[in-house]
Amino acid sequence: MSLDEEIARIKRGTEKIIQEDELRERLTRARAEKRQLRVKLGIDPTASDIHLGFAVVLRMLRRFQDLGHKAVLIIGNYTALVGDPSGKSTTRPILREEDVERNLQTYLQQIGRILITDPGSGLFEVTRNGEWFSRMSFLDVISLASKYSVWRLLERNDFSNRQKSQEPLYLHEMIYPLMQGWDSVMVRADIELGGTDQEFNLLVGRDLQERERPPQPRQICIMTPIVEGTDGVKKMSKSLGNYIGIAEPPYEQMKKTMQVPDAIMERWFRFFTDVPEDEYNALLAPGVNPRDAKLRLGRGIIELYHGADAAHAAEDRWKREIGGGGGALPEDIEEKKVEPGRKYPIVELLTKVTGFCSSNGEARRLIEGGGVSLDERRIDDVKAELVFRGGEVLRAGKKKYARLVTG
Repeated sequence: MSLDEEIARIKRGTEKIIQEDELRERLTRARAEKRQLRVKLGIDPTASDIHLGFAVVLRMLRRFQDLGHKAVLIIGNYTALVGDPSGKSTTRPILREEDVERNLQTYLQQIGRILITDPGSGLFEVTRNGEWFSRMSFLDVISLASKYSVWRLLERNDFSNRQKSQEPLYLHEMIYPLMQGWDSVMVRADIELGGTDQEFNLLVGRDLQERERPPQPRQICIMTPIVEGTDGVKKMSKSLGNYIGIAEPPYEQMKKTMQVPDAIMERWFRFFTDVPEDEYNALLAPGVNPRDAKLRLGRGIIELYHGADAAHAAEDRWKREIGGGGGALPEDIEEKKVEPGRKYPIVELLTKVTGFCSSNGEARRLIEGGGVSLDERRIDDVKAELVFRGGEVLRAGKKKYARLVTG
């Protein structure tokens, strides 16, 4: 693979690189010297499992492994105790060590679905940052704190916003970027990966490496995007319920994928799958049924974590149980807006939201007669209340359809 091909492969999953010219130079030198680059990713196990949004940066790390470089995984068992303040308007609760350790075990089981984790491969290294932070004395902490100014830390948007709104900002939160940056010094990272919300933390690592004596080469910072969840509005998050876990059963992954809004499919193809760009662009072209694109998107996701056979089986089951055998849904379905998270009484959906029924009585009769379904699942309770992620198809009678979209 040529250098330009390597750069192109890396950039498919990238939102921002600091600095691209340094990346090209570092890759060129590594080739000439026949050495591996050390590509760092820090993980704070603050949740119990890994979803597609977080898998974006893990997949980027795998790309570097495929190019022969070493994935240096830092398990932030100490930074997780502090809690990353990135993007947070309030102070995060401090986790207990036993909670961090329990989450960590689940993470390590799932990471093997994406990364080459065999120690004998020479492509993987994992360590906990407690290995160095637990040995630091209070004087060591003071020394680390002396390497960065308060004014520089206050340039962070989340810190400055809290200052303006007079929300509490605690000292331990300001130490977090220094801890993440110090990890880069300790493992001598050539490259650090992270989401775009991690930009400040990644830049601290560059600064601390440069201030070491003797100075270390500054790490290149590669940032992956924050991708919208199944609601198409907010970033994918377990707490928001708009996520797909990489360990979820294939059929669950397919069902959730089929409900995503059409508008985010291009980003999901680009960042959540390995489907070639020309293939998914053809599926997203005007006049093509969005359902076909979503089925390919679902297969592309499932193939990565469960294999091609499981992906085709999940697609066949969805067509059989929900999609009407592959041809029941009309191509042109009118969209109706709903609010994500709100409970909608089924009668209200049929009268006020879609206008399928002219009165509550007509709606109730239609429901009781078995003429109403959501994603081809019959609704026969006139008191049913429904909550939507976005993308579900409501059917009333034989010919009335509406796609319920959020945002």
